[in-house]
Parts: sequence; C-alpha cells; structure tokens
Amino acid sequence: MSNSTPSTANGNDSRTFKGIRSPCGPSRVLHVRKVPIEVSEAEVISLGVPFGKVTNLLMLKGKNQAFIEMASEEAAITMVNYYTAATPHVRNQPVYIQYSNHRELKTDNLPNQGRAQAALQAVNAMHSGNMGLSGSASSSDGTLMPGQSPVLRIIVENLFYPVSLEVLHQIFSKFGTVLKIITFTKNNQFQALLQYADPLNAHHAKVTLDGQNIYNACCTLRVEFSKLASLNVKYNNDKSRDFTRLDLPSGDGQPALDPGMTAAFGAPGIISSPYAGAAGFAPAIGFPQAGLSMPTMPGALGPLAIPSSAVAGRMPIHGMPPGALHSVLLVSNLNPDSISPHGLFILFGVYGDVHRVKILFNKKENALIQMADATQAQLAMSHLNGQRLYGKVMRVTISKHQTVQLPREGQEDQGLTKDFSGSPLHRFKKPGSKNFQNIFPPSATLHLSNIPPSITDDILKDLFGGSGYTVKAFKFFQKDRKMALIQLGSVEEAIQALIDLHNHDLGENHHLRVSFSKSTI
Repeated sequence: MSNSTPSTANGNDSRTFKGIRSPCGPSRVLHVRKVPIEVSEAEVISLGVPFGKVTNLLMLKGKNQAFIEMASEEAAITMVNYYTAATPHVRNQPVYIQYSNHRELKTDNLPNQGRAQAALQAVNAMHSGNMGLSGSASSSDGTLMPGQSPVLRIIVENLFYPVSLEVLHQIFSKFGTVLKIITFTKNNQFQALLQYADPLNAHHAKVTLDGQNIYNACCTLRVEFSKLASLNVKYNNDKSRDFTRLDLPSGDGQPALDPGMTAAFGAPGIISSPYAGAAGFAPAIGFPQAGLSMPTMPGALGPLAIPSSAVAGRMPIHGMPPGALHSVLLVSNLNPDSISPHGLFILFGVYGDVHRVKILFNKKENALIQMADATQAQLAMSHLNGQRLYGKVMRVTISKHQTVQLPREGQEDQGLTKDFSGSPLHRFKKPGSKNFQNIFPPSATLHLSNIPPSITDDILKDLFGGSGYTVKAFKFFQKDRKMALIQLGSVEEAIQALIDLHNHDLGENHHLRVSFSKSTI
C-alpha cells in the first residue's frame, strides 16, 4: 500500500477496513494507525485500559492498524481527548487514534482472532479485583514475584534540580500507559512508585532507564521492580496521582499511604515533600543540553549529555529531533488582536523564566518564546499546549531555533520583539525557590499572594470583577491573610486574568502575585 496517496497519509484509505472515514463523530470503536508490526495485542489494549474496559480488538498487522472497542462511548471520548493532547507511543513509535465510523466491532467470523480474545481476557482479569493479585505471577501472600510487577520503584540520585511528578510521567510514558504515580522522600532521597498498565511496559522502562540522567550530569534514575502488585492512590495532587481516576480529592498535599503498602516497602506513613532532602537549585550552566530532555512528544528521551557519536552506540533511543535540546518555543494559533510580548512573558513566566519573546512580523498569530532552559520550555509546553487564550486554542511546540534574535539597530519591528532577560518579574531566579514546588496546570482558581493588610476581600473581588472577570468565589487563607484563592468563571478567564493582574500595584509597595492553584474553594 503506497503511502503517497493523500487519503492514506491521514489514515482514511477506504481499502483499509470497510469505509473508515475521518474525522467521524464520537464512537466507542477507535481506529489506531501507524502501529509497529511487532506490537502485541496486550500493548494495544493497554492504550485503552486507563480509560475503561476494552471490550474488543481487531489487529490489522499487515496494514499497521488496529481497532479498539471500548465498553462505553464516554470512555472512548476521554481516551481520544487525552491522546490528542499527548500522542501515545508504543515501542518508541508514535501511534494515532481517532474515532471509527463503526459503532461496534463484529469479529466473530474473522480469522486469527484467538490471540486478541485471549489478550482481552488476560487484561480484563488483571483489572477486575485488585489489579493483578490473582494469576500465575502472584506469590502466596498476594505480592508479585520480582520482574513480573507492573509497578516500578524509582530513586532519583544527585537531585540538584527539582524533579516533579509531571517530569516522571513524561519520561516513563514513553514506554507505555502510566496508570498511577506516588512520590515521597525516604532516607533524604526523592523516590517514586509508578504503576504501568502492563508488566511488559515496566520491564522495558527499567531496562532502558536504570542509570540514566534526567538532566545533564544530575538527577540519576535508579529503577527497580517493586514487590507491590498495584498502588492505591487516595489523592490527586503534586505528590500522587491516579490517571484513571480524575474524581479523586486533592487532599491537603500530604497523601497518606495505604498501611499495607507502607509495610511492603517500609516508607513512613506520610509522603513528605519531594524537595525536603534536595538542595533544589538549578545548575548555573542553564542546561544547554538537558539529559533526558523531552521534545514535542511527551516523554521522549534525548541524547544523554555524552558525545553524539556515542549516543547511537550506547543508547537504544534514537530518532530524536534536534529541537529536543532547545529552550525556544513556537506558539501558534494566537489571537493577533489581543496578544502582546508582555502578555506572553507573564503567562509563560508561570512555568519558567522567559528571556525573550518575538511575535512574528508577517504571521502575528505565531510567536517565539525563549525560556531559561530546555526543562522550563518543556514544562511550559506540557501545561499550555491546547489551552484557550483570547478565544483561540494555543498550540505550543519546541522550535528549531536555538535563540530568539533581537532586531538590529534601526530595523522596523513595531515593538514585536522584547528582551526580558533582566526582568525583576522572573519567578525562578533564586536557587531552591519555593516556586519550583508550586507549578500547576492552568485552573479556574487562582492563588493570590503578597496582599497588604489594608486590602479587603471586596477590594480584590472588585479588582477582578471590574476588569471584566466573573468572580464565583473568594477566600483568604485562614493562617495568612497575605494569601487568598479566587475562583473565576472558566480556565480561559483565569489565564487572561493572570496576564492582566499579575504584578498589579495594590499600594503600600505591594504588587499582587498571581499563580494557578491546585486547590478549589
């Protein structure tokens, strides 16, 4: 089948499997394209498992395609939305998922369906009950034999730069669907437990990642199998997350571990801050080359700070776009009537220190943003790609440019390029800054701080309301009236309010600080 026909290139070749057309409306049957030929049925099924029960599977190996049928349309919609924002990878290759125009898969009379049905039964057996406590891999006390577990225990050594749950999720997602992560500090070391959908994914990740550095010459991963069969996550916050249960409360940032699990690996009952034992400062070199630096697809591994000639020989990871090493972002689909270099500086400054911003002279819906390092660029991309700003959905990718050029003397620029490298508004200049621990995705609830004592809740509500925002709720922190939470009408409103009102002068030499909050009111 030639790949050159236009219909094939975007996966709607009518010869593929009677009448796949795209884009179709939602269906519980999903069409998966570009599936590597060596991929097993279980690996394809594991793409769907975090979102709900997979009820049928059809593999078209010769055409590098598959069809997954989910138990419900809701599960399929959640899955498509998730994978549209974060392209899934199977065996290090990106695969593409869209709705099929089939309402269900009828595979009873098709040849070679035995393996697919056996894989479905195995996966469903593992996910009913307590995630794989039955079956041949278990020992008599219900824990899994080493090497059979879908759960990895990760220790990060040489922690000279904070490693967040999000960073671990991005790196480990490269090897399969990550279901749950718990982070904690033990013996002054930042550690994590991470559960995959499939023990095979865990094995692949362990073999590849053990001993690698996340960043250049620091943050070394030690990866081993856990004796646990599954993780029990009680809270979704910056220290623990269950990606299959978006309904969990955030707790108070101190998720307690299940007592049974505590016994299994001897951790204290409370997971303390991952930064407690770490110096938490960024090396002064500014990461010209981040170690496992991540390009546009979440979680891809980069060349590991060794000469490029050695990378191919030593590392089983290749095909890295050179953009992975860069700290410049390309932001597209902006609203040219509403954005400004300063507005982009404030918004992207939530996730790192912005050095330069250039809105493109001939295409004003595009901008280049230079961050302090590749890690911060990655963080900004993962949080802001797909968010709505001034009525348009922003797209954020790593740019091929290494730096943002300033206009030459006398060159006409209309004020579209700005240098912010000396700005006093950088949030992450101070080594070990608390701000490293308070990086959250955009949310309708904003965290306000640096509020002087004379400012009442009405003044702050009027400030936001008078700027055109819908104030749904407001509360001062009980212990500290310098801080408050304010809930606005939508995430998009909150993004615009942060751009408008961060650093707003409240008088008495106090400028309002605005961040996204992990809490709701």
